[in-house]
Formats: sequence, structure tokens, C-alpha cells
Amino acid sequence: MTRDELQKKVCAVLEANTKTVGDFVYTVPSIETYPYQFLWDSCFHAIAFSYLNPSRGENELLAILREQFENGLIPHMVYWERGELIDIDWGMGDKRSTITQPPMIAYAAWRLYEKNNNTAFLEKIYPNLFHFYKYLITERDPHEKRLIGLINPDESGEDNSPRFDGLLGLPPVHTFKENLEKRIALVEENKKCNFDAPFCMKNFFWVKDVPFNSIMVKNLEVLSTIATKLGRGYDAEYFSRVRDEMIESMRNLMFEDGLFWSTYGENYNKIKVKTWAIFAPLFAGFLSKEEAATLVRKHLMNETEFLSKFPVPTVSMDEPSYSEKDMWRGPTWIAINWIIYQGLKNYGFSEEMDLIQKSTLELLRESGFREYYNSKTGEGLGAKNFTWGCLALDMM
Repeated sequence: MTRDELQKKVCAVLEANTKTVGDFVYTVPSIETYPYQFLWDSCFHAIAFSYLNPSRGENELLAILREQFENGLIPHMVYWERGELIDIDWGMGDKRSTITQPPMIAYAAWRLYEKNNNTAFLEKIYPNLFHFYKYLITERDPHEKRLIGLINPDESGEDNSPRFDGLLGLPPVHTFKENLEKRIALVEENKKCNFDAPFCMKNFFWVKDVPFNSIMVKNLEVLSTIATKLGRGYDAEYFSRVRDEMIESMRNLMFEDGLFWSTYGENYNKIKVKTWAIFAPLFAGFLSKEEAATLVRKHLMNETEFLSKFPVPTVSMDEPSYSEKDMWRGPTWIAINWIIYQGLKNYGFSEEMDLIQKSTLELLRESGFREYYNSKTGEGLGAKNFTWGCLALDMM
């Protein structure tokens, strides 16, 4: 598939999934399955729009920021027009959820700026960015250990990932319904807690997740750059310092046997389930060259772990929880391929980048824009006309 061919397909998918409410325009991941706006999905859309129409990407971010809470939290989902799908009572009105998603928004905003140099846009959204990342730094890290805590698996963006099975009291093999019931129960606890994450919700679910924190590290680096661009030197210094402290904490509390593991509890117990999460630090760029090379050679290029016919499976193929077709328990997701691709790019792993790029394009060519794909056969699964495939444009 040539770049021009891909760009036409990307344009068609984004246009088909575009919605307008009043003065706001936004993109849904899939009209039939996910007809609402989601936080990190909109960040992915903005990155794709940076190649097509940067001002449209800016509108995408402005739309999701419209429903930001006063405490700084950006909801992971905005209904805009509520429907029967994903009809969950999050406890605070009908418009938005009361949890968040991986903080990719500063990165997305900067990618747009790199294309159109719109300083006015950065100035406009900077207060939103400041308060969102400050919320995560304070409310989700009350003891200043410099690791961000999640109150629901959905905040990872990987709803039913086996990383969270143990904390949900689930075995490695279970049904999606069983998993969903556990996560909905956490929503109910959040409402009873009056949405107090650091004091109350941490008693029910409090995970320091490697991808979320890695994405936070990268975005703090970008946010510091944005603050510098806007002449906010004190903010830039602060966010840069927190970034460095987070890296140190991840090394001290997550790193063991050459890998970074998500943790839970006050003793930072490691969740030793091999998922794609072990590659997230590549995206943040804080591994040494030797650590990165070992990680890629020993795990990414390992045919018993992550080197499937259509990489990268979201769960290592030698894990008891691995499934070819069960959402975040083994299938390949293009957004995850993109994150790993960007991480490989940080370290100059050109052959591995080419492998992921070619596999991603083949998935799109053979199975279309699907939510996820069988990592062994390439069969398209889940939602159709799913927008995450648009990130392939940033891998060309």
C-alpha cells in the first residue's frame, strides 16, 4: 500500500466517523460500536490529522477538553449525544465519565504544532494541559512517590488486559462479561467514594501501570517543551523535574530482571504478567541503549513471546491468559504497534520498525480498519471502520 493509497483510506475513515454538535467537531472510534468521543482516541486522531488538516486536529482536542472537570481530570469518554451503547452511569451527569485515559494529549498537541506552528492554539489549551497533568501528579500520587495510580483498568486504555486479573480476583481465563462486571463494580465504588481517588478509591483498585506512567513521562517532556515555547520557564522546569523523578521511581519500584512491571499496593508488588507493556519505556526513551537492545532481542523478536505472524500481540504468547481473539488478551492493536514503533524509532531499530510497519499495512490491506486483529492469522476482529488504523500514516 502506497502512502497516497493509505492517506485516501485514512481520510475516508475519519470523515465517516466525524460528528458535529453545535460549534464542536470530533471523531468517534467507530460509528456502530463506539459512537462517542474518547480521550486517547482523540489524541490518535489529532496525530493523523496533523498530516491531513492540522486545524481539524486542533478542533478534535478542543472538543474533548470542553468536558474537563474543575479539578483538572479529563474524562476518558464524552457522550455528547447519549445512546444505548456503553450506557454506564458514571455518577456525575450524562455527559462524561469520571475516569481518565493515558495522558497522550500534550504529545498530540505538540505534533499538531510541529505542522502548523500555531502558537495561539498552544496558548489556548495550555491551562487545560497544565491542570490535567497537575491533577495526575497530585491526586494520583498523594504520597509523592512519582508514580501515577489508576483507579480502574479502563484508565489504562486496555479494559480487560490480564495485567489486572489478579486485582480483580479473576483467573487467567474468564469471560469478557465476568471482567466487565468487576470493572463496573469499581465504577460503583468510585461513586460511593465521591470520586476521591487518593483517599478512598485506592482501597479498591490502585495500580501503577507501566504504559500509563511511560506515556506520562514522555508527555511531561513535551509539556516542558510547550511551556518553554510559551515563555513559562518556571512551569517548564517543574514538569522536567517531575519527569526525571518519575523515571527514577520507575527504576526503583518497577524494574526487575531487565523489565519494567506494573505494581500494586503500598509495597509496590510487581504484576509479573508479560504484556506489550514491557515495551512502553521505549516510547518514553529512558532505557539505555543496552537495555533497549536486550528488550528488543530477547522479547520483541522472540517467536514464543511477541514475534507472531502479525506482531505485536498485546500479551506474550507463552502466557496462560493469551488469546488470539479476546480483545486486550492477545490480539494485535494498531495503536500499540504505533507506540512500539515510535519507541523503536527512538533507538534506531530500523529493521524492527520496518517489520512492524509492513505487518501493520498488511493488516489494513487484508482486513481493513478493524478494532484489533488475530495476531496469528491477521483476521480483523471487533469494531469495523475503526480509527486507530489511521496511525499507520505516522509510520510511513
